[in-house]
Amino acid sequence: MGYSKFDFGEDFHWGVSTAAYQIEGAHNLHGKGMSIWDKFVQNSSKIKDGSHANVGCNFYEHFENDLDLIQEMQIPNYRFSISWSRVLPNGIGEVNQAGIDFYNRLIDACLERNITPWVTLYHWDLPQALEDQGGWTNREILNWFEEFATLCARSFGDRVTHWMVLNEPMVFTGAGYFLGYHAPGRKGMSNFLSAMHHATLCQSLGARILRNELEDAKIGTTFSCSHIDPLTDDEKDVAAANRFDALLNRLFIEPALGLGYPLDDLPIAKRVEKYMLPHDESLMHFDFDFIGVQNYTREVVKANWMIPYMKGQIVNADERKVPLTTMNWEVYPQSIYQVLKKFDTYEGVKELVITENGVAFPEKVIEGRIKDLDRIQFVQSYLNQVLKAQREDVNVTGYFIWTLLDNFEWAEGFTQRFGLIHTDFETQERIIKDSGRWYKRFLQSAKVRNLVV
Repeated sequence: MGYSKFDFGEDFHWGVSTAAYQIEGAHNLHGKGMSIWDKFVQNSSKIKDGSHANVGCNFYEHFENDLDLIQEMQIPNYRFSISWSRVLPNGIGEVNQAGIDFYNRLIDACLERNITPWVTLYHWDLPQALEDQGGWTNREILNWFEEFATLCARSFGDRVTHWMVLNEPMVFTGAGYFLGYHAPGRKGMSNFLSAMHHATLCQSLGARILRNELEDAKIGTTFSCSHIDPLTDDEKDVAAANRFDALLNRLFIEPALGLGYPLDDLPIAKRVEKYMLPHDESLMHFDFDFIGVQNYTREVVKANWMIPYMKGQIVNADERKVPLTTMNWEVYPQSIYQVLKKFDTYEGVKELVITENGVAFPEKVIEGRIKDLDRIQFVQSYLNQVLKAQREDVNVTGYFIWTLLDNFEWAEGFTQRFGLIHTDFETQERIIKDSGRWYKRFLQSAKVRNLVV
């Protein structure tokens, strides 16, 4: 039994996703300012292989060729982000026209190839000049973000019709301001709660700016989400899993839908009231056209009263003897079905788009070819679950693979390859992997056979 792209509907959006810091390189060219990731990687101990993305894929100089590859693979939609410090080197104030010109060239080059650009405003690369003033922990970021979002809307909105405000706010606030293993490397509950609240406000603020400036635009935002299972049926494990679900899956979407923070299921979040002003509750809400779902795996949780705040912990996948990726994430296709069903139950969600799904596995270049069958099987099995959800009347309208190119994978450096295209970081040679060729055949409407579920 197989399926084709037409089983998902003629208007289904097929695409591929990237992020500015991970692929652009050109970290200090043509007036670009320093971002928090440019600063963070200067401490090589923070990155698994001690690397940085100062050059990375050098997409900044190779984008025409890379768009040719997207066109060759017949991918009709391309999601990318705007580097805040490339267009506003100090975060606010003087505009860097060279940065604006770069994104104009990129957008125009997409349209020339009949590739629809989907733009993410913020994908984790805050200007360092703003971090020096507190970054996401400073409520002034509402004014800073307003300036950035307005500039982007007015510069690119005449040609860009699909927008996402934030990429995975739970990750950049949690990993960057609580755990400290992502930029800017800050830790502590007060840093996290203030950053979380200000990101929640900016999520809707940015959307309102886009709506005011661009009446006909399709506006969304994206959330990292993983299905959460308790390790056992014991009520303590179930309660711990519920807390993790509130933290990882509900903390940002519910205030966006006008439901407020899930404080009853995440008691520690009640401390956010310290950072709230009157009327913030209403400012957190926006009627998004779509919600971006970014799913890779599930998490299994057990109770542990010794763990601060959460009274529970995630049981690592490698301890559970399950199929693993090189990120040590469980291969669990049902997770994408379960999170789609979960988010579809929210009354305010109009439309769901898978804005990221992908995988890193071990791979080798052999005689100029990368036979990444396991990636093909991964995508097929997850797509099968997306189709299952859609057939159960979940309004899921798009699927974007993470990612176009092997790139700098944040704290993992260059140790993880998620791309449909192999990147040689020394020579900048690109090789379309077998998975990229499979995606092309699929988008040409060929049936998927030998489906792995």
